[in-house]
Amino acid sequence: MAGILVLLGLAVLAVPVLMIVALVAISGLKRRVAVLEQQVVLLRMSPAAPATRADTVTAPPAAAEPAPEPVRPATPPPIPPQRPVPASAPPPSERAEPVPSAPRPPRAEAPPVPAKPDVFTLALRAVQRWFTVGNVPVKIGVLVLFAGVAALLKYGADQGWFSLPPELRLAGIAAAALGALVFAWRKRDSNRTFALSLQGGAIGVLLLVVFAAFKIFGVIPAGAAFALSIVLIAGAGMLAVLQDAKSLAVFALLAGFLAPIWLSTGGGNHVALFSYYAVLNAAIVGIAWYKSWRVLNLLGFAFTFGIGTAWGLFDYAPEKYASTQPFLALFFVFYLLIPLLFARRQPASRRDFIDGCLVFGMPLVAFSLQAGLMQGGSFEDSRLPLAFCALGLGVLYAGLSWVLRRRANYDVLAQSYALLAVGFATLSVPLALSAQATACVFALEGAALAWLGLRQSRLLPQLTGAGLQIAAAVAFFIAQGDVVSWHSLETIAPMFANAAFMSALLIAIAGFASAWAYRTRGAVVAMVYYLWALAWWLGNGAAEVNAYLGYRDQPDAMLAFLALTGWLAAEVHRRRPSTALAWTTLAALASAVPFALWQSEVHQQPFAGHGAWAWLVYAVLGVRSLICLRDSDHRLAGAAQFVWWLVWPLVASLLLAWLPDHVEGMGAGWQAGLIALPWLVVVSLALFRWDWLAAPLGERFDAWRTPLFGVLFVALGLWWLVSLFLSGDAQPLPWIPVLNPMELAQLATLVLLLCWWMPESRVLPPSRIVPLSSLAFVWITSVVLHAVHHWGGVPWNESLVSGSLAQTSLTVTWSVLGVLGWVIGSRRGQRMLWLGGAVLMGVVLAKLVFVDRQHLGNLLGIGSFIAYGLLCTVVGYLAPAPPRRVENEEATA
Repeated sequence: MAGILVLLGLAVLAVPVLMIVALVAISGLKRRVAVLEQQVVLLRMSPAAPATRADTVTAPPAAAEPAPEPVRPATPPPIPPQRPVPASAPPPSERAEPVPSAPRPPRAEAPPVPAKPDVFTLALRAVQRWFTVGNVPVKIGVLVLFAGVAALLKYGADQGWFSLPPELRLAGIAAAALGALVFAWRKRDSNRTFALSLQGGAIGVLLLVVFAAFKIFGVIPAGAAFALSIVLIAGAGMLAVLQDAKSLAVFALLAGFLAPIWLSTGGGNHVALFSYYAVLNAAIVGIAWYKSWRVLNLLGFAFTFGIGTAWGLFDYAPEKYASTQPFLALFFVFYLLIPLLFARRQPASRRDFIDGCLVFGMPLVAFSLQAGLMQGGSFEDSRLPLAFCALGLGVLYAGLSWVLRRRANYDVLAQSYALLAVGFATLSVPLALSAQATACVFALEGAALAWLGLRQSRLLPQLTGAGLQIAAAVAFFIAQGDVVSWHSLETIAPMFANAAFMSALLIAIAGFASAWAYRTRGAVVAMVYYLWALAWWLGNGAAEVNAYLGYRDQPDAMLAFLALTGWLAAEVHRRRPSTALAWTTLAALASAVPFALWQSEVHQQPFAGHGAWAWLVYAVLGVRSLICLRDSDHRLAGAAQFVWWLVWPLVASLLLAWLPDHVEGMGAGWQAGLIALPWLVVVSLALFRWDWLAAPLGERFDAWRTPLFGVLFVALGLWWLVSLFLSGDAQPLPWIPVLNPMELAQLATLVLLLCWWMPESRVLPPSRIVPLSSLAFVWITSVVLHAVHHWGGVPWNESLVSGSLAQTSLTVTWSVLGVLGWVIGSRRGQRMLWLGGAVLMGVVLAKLVFVDRQHLGNLLGIGSFIAYGLLCTVVGYLAPAPPRRVENEEATA
């Protein structure tokens, strides 16, 4: 009681403060109005144009008005002396004095854009509006009356000022309140605002009298106090309905829900509490039959389920299930009917505006409370009853949706119930396996609220839907106990048919549904929802594979799972094109590269174990994904096919690289050649059978031909450089220069590069001749060194190049190449070729001077000098001078 009186006292003290604030605000408004009035007066007094001076040229009179006759004076006025006019000056008639221009009217300034008020400004305006709108004296008087009655009762009880018995004193106050109530009822038509305020105050005083009689004086028992409170609250509700007074109904509802709290004896009789709340909610349903007061419905829902949740958290026990379950079902029925009544009271053109908080929030809260009631007791070891509850709700909402679809103007409500039906029917599956109810309900209801808010262009349901989906994720991780331990292998549950997987799947489906709803009205929000859902989809699949499969089977399963993901995205993209879906398919196809490497690390080659089945799934679904992208005509279709033709040579190379290590007697040269073989095949197809690679896109893939060649030759170039440093053992075949697997693959790379670079004129430009000649020179040098290793028996290490056999072989080979270039260039008139041969001969000469001279003590070193000398002699005989230029240099000089 003391706490309530303190609050009332604070309310009384706040009244003058709020009045001062209101008066200050009103005085400020008056000052602003006075300033504006002065500005308007000044604007009206300012002339439209300045008066003309007497010595200025006046405008001629209007043609419609005759000019007045000038009055002639009796005597002519004296003529002032005239000044001589210069010859150059114009006559007086031609001189015109400047006419002063009329001042421009003040430019109208654009009105400033009003700033959006903050929360404190809005609160101040609300207080100001309360003190300035309606019957202000009655409002203040009722507040003061409440505080005065409460203080009088308390003070009189403490001081003993009342000599009368408490029953008489309370009866006198009640009689006065009843008289005020009757007077207010009689004034309901002539002074509505005064009457409603006085009625609410009178009923409030009567409730305080009942409270004082029970709590302070103890003159009436708890049952009688409770019954009187119900009568008073019911009377307030009836008055509100009869007078169409929403504020009075809200007051009655608040008093009704708070009555059990201030009249509580601490006995904890939940049956009596919920019975009273059932009567109160029945009254709300009755009011909803006649009035569409949404705030009343929301307050009833909040108090009923809020107090019920608090009681369940602190006082519920499994043995109270039988006495609690009927009330939860009854409250569910009440708030299932209220949205239907609310929609029924709306005009036909406004029935798409539904009460989303009750339509979606009520089943969410009710089902969560139902799950809480089933914790412990006979339901502790089984989730099937809760699953059947979810299935029953799905059937109920499906039936409501079917009925409403047959009625006009109930489309939105029917669609909402259809969504709930699908959600609860889907929810029954994981609930039959595990207790993931909260996360699933939050996710599905969040998606439904986001859809409804978007449909009705309301921001609050959209934000609530997003928050519920985040809450679903939090609830999921809390239910799992630890983010890392997604699944527990101690429970024997089939893969994919377990509660954890199904719960995460529903969260992902809710995210995909929200992204689908926003696809045409919010691209950024749709992308956020899509990425959120995709992360849950991929994470759920990865966790399931990690929990149920061994390490050797994980890469195979993940490859198939990602191929499935890309295919599903492509199928949806074919029907509803979306760049995000196309990127998903492209990423799924490209993800085969790391998984192929993972497979090789786990079981040495991609097709071992279950890899062959995984790659078969990837091939089938990948082809279908490319066809879907082709049908949608998306720009990423070419990129997806581009990635497709890079994945398969890589996978084939990994398989062929594994083969020589497991076939007895095959040397390392075979492995090097086999690694390059798939890439060479793809390059050959791109050069000579492009239509094979272009399918299924066809001509639309032609734009990707040059990038594909570039990437393929980059991969072959890297392999080519690495293979130069390999020994290239060709067992069981003998080593033959050029005619061995590794060097044949190297030569094929150069030939295919030449075919790619060769223009239609069959004449290579110098920009391509130089790199090709350099690569050919490096390859020939490598062939010579490999021949020295295999035929000369020199070890393949860093000492190979420093040996006399290798140096002499290189000198002879380079000299022969230089001579061929020198001679052929001279005979054919190709100056660049002759210059290249000459440069090479110069390099060989420098090599003889700085490197081979240390080998002059053996026959190989001497042979290199002799060979070079003979070749230079032949060149001097065949081509002593450089060839002439093809162009006529004399003509251009």
